[in-house]
Amino acid sequence: MKRFPAFDPPEYVAWRPDPALVRLYHDTIARDPARAALVRELSDDRLGALYGGLLRARLHDIQLKRWVMTGIISKAWLGTGEEATTVGPVHALRRGPGGDVVAPMIRNAAACCEMGMSVADMLRGYLATRDSPTGGRDLHIGDLARGVLQPISHVGDVVPVIAGIALSFRVRGEPRVALTWIGDGSTKTTAAHEGTNFAAVQKLPAIFIVQNNQVALGTRLEQSHVPGDFGDWAASYGIAGGSFDGNNVLDAWAASAIAAERCRRGEGPVLLVAETFRMGGHATHDEREARETFPAEWFAAWGRRDPIGLYEDYLKERGWPERRLEEIESAVTAEVERAAEEALASRTQTPAGEGALTGVYSE
Repeated sequence: MKRFPAFDPPEYVAWRPDPALVRLYHDTIARDPARAALVRELSDDRLGALYGGLLRARLHDIQLKRWVMTGIISKAWLGTGEEATTVGPVHALRRGPGGDVVAPMIRNAAACCEMGMSVADMLRGYLATRDSPTGGRDLHIGDLARGVLQPISHVGDVVPVIAGIALSFRVRGEPRVALTWIGDGSTKTTAAHEGTNFAAVQKLPAIFIVQNNQVALGTRLEQSHVPGDFGDWAASYGIAGGSFDGNNVLDAWAASAIAAERCRRGEGPVLLVAETFRMGGHATHDEREARETFPAEWFAAWGRRDPIGLYEDYLKERGWPERRLEEIESAVTAEVERAAEEALASRTQTPAGEGALTGVYSE
């Protein structure tokens, strides 16, 4: 894809595939026979949809960063480098009316558009316009009609909520799945433990993805988690577990597809661990702090594992011509640019004061 020196992490600007990491990308998929079989069956249309999803996620974030740098908004929370951890699992679900439900964290914004929300609405959320999904109240957006639960800042608190949604599926006998992501930091919250335990005891159709991007705000993983990884996390709850390469969209997709089918068979929840890395700050205002939190070698190493670049190389080795990739990129780029224009045109729609009382629940 096109690189943007003003907005991309510096490690991505002159990105070139590392032969060793390209081999590892293929080996990761081949390592698990069940996942490998699913990937082999993927049609070109579905492979292309995954590519489009990765591009859409990256370009959405670049648009937000552009707005920050030009003074349109003050800050943004980005998922640069973690796109595959969101896009792969969402594409493994049943999307559309009566389909599965996802509860993204703000860094999983790609879940919104991949579940059917418009990028323009996602951008309007940041602009706080009257026609944004929240009516200008909040930049955390969702749309339950499209299966997207609106996130909140206390991300661990969403775990028991998604468990409750999964419980409703089981009670109604619906073959649906509820999925959420949990940051490595939010795994330490009481709500996350209680929600996961409840789902385990009740054998609910829920998927919990521990998105281990190695840092919570400015706290490195080893400062808050003694084991150093989450390999035994699922076993501590007595549920099925596994891990996937959070920078490999195919591994993420296949692991989630297998987990979803297990849930639909009534075999209880699944906890998946995604190993990835945040290629920036907690938000755009603390990029320097993020760079000071880890050694430069970490950014260099994870930068070579750009999830979009590696997937592009995989598709080329699978026989995709450069022209086909460029066509998808051109279409997604045009989509995001139109969305940005539509969102900016809404800036005159300031929320009315009386709207503050609409949609508010009280006892």
